[in-house]
Amino acid sequence: MSSQEEILSDGRFSCVARDPRFWEMPEKERKVKIDKRFRAMFHDKKFKLRYTVDKRGRPVNYTSTENLRKFYALSESDSDLSESDSKELAVKKKKKKKAKGKGEADS
Repeated sequence: MSSQEEILSDGRFSCVARDPRFWEMPEKERKVKIDKRFRAMFHDKKFKLRYTVDKRGRPVNYTSTENLRKFYALSESDSDLSESDSKELAVKKKKKKKAKGKGEADS
């Protein structure tokens, strides 16, 4: 087999290297961006299916959630919001633990 450089150096295929239709898609653009309304599909049980065989009958052990993460990504503004939401939840949990600690000390 010929190497990639030999193929691209051939005059008949030189236009392939410069044509944007044949460029590899950037990783940032591969995944479809979804907003915060649909972020539940990454962790909701309704969207999770467990597969034991693939479409050709070979045994596999993966879930549909992995496919969702492969093809979809949260949009930048929503991922920032989800990070801030998780930080807020962590702060609330700490406050609850402190409140429980004080209540146990009083009794």
